[in-house]
Amino acid sequence: MPKSGTVPVLTPEEAASMVFDGATIAFGGFANSGAPKLVPRALAHRVRQLHAVGVPFKIKVITGGATNSTVDEPLAGAKAISWRAPYQNSPSLRRQINEQRVQYLDLHLSGVSRILLSGFFGKVDFAIIEATDVTSDGRVTLSSSIGIVPTLLQCAERVIIEVNDKHSKRLGELSDIVVLPPPPKRGPVAIFHPLTRVGYPYAQVDPAKIVGIVKSSEGEEVSPLRPRNDTSTRIANHIARFLGHEMRHGLIPGEFLPLQVGVGNLCNGVLAALGGHPEIPPFRMYTLAVQDAMVELMEEEKLLAASATSLSMTSRVLSRFYENLDYFASRVILRPQEISNDAGVVRRLGVIAINPAIEVDIYGNVNSSHIYGTDMVNGVGGSAEFTRNSFLSFMMCPSVTKGGRVSTVVPMSPHIDNNEHSVQVVVTEQGLADLRGLGPMQRARVIIENCAHPAYRDYLHRYIERSRMGHIRHDLESCYEMHLNLMDYGAMIPDMDFSQF
Repeated sequence: MPKSGTVPVLTPEEAASMVFDGATIAFGGFANSGAPKLVPRALAHRVRQLHAVGVPFKIKVITGGATNSTVDEPLAGAKAISWRAPYQNSPSLRRQINEQRVQYLDLHLSGVSRILLSGFFGKVDFAIIEATDVTSDGRVTLSSSIGIVPTLLQCAERVIIEVNDKHSKRLGELSDIVVLPPPPKRGPVAIFHPLTRVGYPYAQVDPAKIVGIVKSSEGEEVSPLRPRNDTSTRIANHIARFLGHEMRHGLIPGEFLPLQVGVGNLCNGVLAALGGHPEIPPFRMYTLAVQDAMVELMEEEKLLAASATSLSMTSRVLSRFYENLDYFASRVILRPQEISNDAGVVRRLGVIAINPAIEVDIYGNVNSSHIYGTDMVNGVGGSAEFTRNSFLSFMMCPSVTKGGRVSTVVPMSPHIDNNEHSVQVVVTEQGLADLRGLGPMQRARVIIENCAHPAYRDYLHRYIERSRMGHIRHDLESCYEMHLNLMDYGAMIPDMDFSQF
């Protein structure tokens, strides 16, 4: 820790008072973990006071990933945000984005650091981050996520560091930090195994940039995930049987390949079920976040190693993880998200990607970010980076939601994040559609028969039959009929008997 005479130790309110109207602020954090907590809350309180007396105050906000309860929710609640990138999961901020009160830039996560270093976003006035320690020569040991923080420390004009003693002091043992130089000086990222190290256990900052340190003892606020349910178990069983078939036929190496699994309830449940399936051998992961299920699988020695950019765990599991770092430190690596999502590494390792979808159309195009094609949910995140570059890509979702009123298999998705050229396998609890080598009409039929809920299959087949002939058949007059019905009547097929669900 720098001496107090060198860098001032501030209260959260003193740190927040430095921020000015119109500033661009980059916050640390990824998957609701490792974000600063005290300063954003104090800043939100200050903005509320200014707005109450008629003083305008708005800031632009950049993060690595989701920072719901610690950054986005308090600041959005104070109506402090004018512009936001690249990913969020805050209910308040989501409403403001969809009401066009906040301009939102949804980006692939691996590109954020490169864009920042290129200056495309303009000047970054403040980086506000969380760490466990910072030395007088500018070595910063980060807390439970890496994200884009190493880049922020290089490009921000001023840095405020929340030094949090709630986290383990040993987190540097997990960190592997490197900031890639700008093109054309970039070389390949020499990672040949999920546990290959290519960097340092700390990030670096010019000490002259640090304008204050705020001491914190705040724990993480990662929401508990729902337990594994029948839907996630059935989806996982379909995937496991498929992967077992691929191994038996020599299409996947016998020692298996690293997995990447998205973040959230469905993904956590599917991963837990995969880990317990007899056809899946002990495996490694090259992914974005270490979730609760991964810790449990690692304790059971079903998960051998994991590379990620965040420890996105509930407080109970994170405490257990810290208490047993002698065991976990040699099995987990945390990297900047530019490295955790690097296309070259994903291809070299042959990652098998498993990501969630909101809906999939009958030709294999996937929407993972918008409702009705218009209303933002969270963002594309890292799913498209893994889907496009993986050895084998799965997109998964339940076949129906909202008590059967919504089919997740639709004729045409009004928003597409992962297109038919990248998506190889679609899975619901109904079954699995292997799309590799299939033309459009073959894809449509296998998705309808294997993945759509039986109650919606006749409608989807009739849609194809009445559609205009072409390489891809669509009826442009009715391709969004299901979505329009949902908006007007609350169900995609209003006269359906929903008691069957």
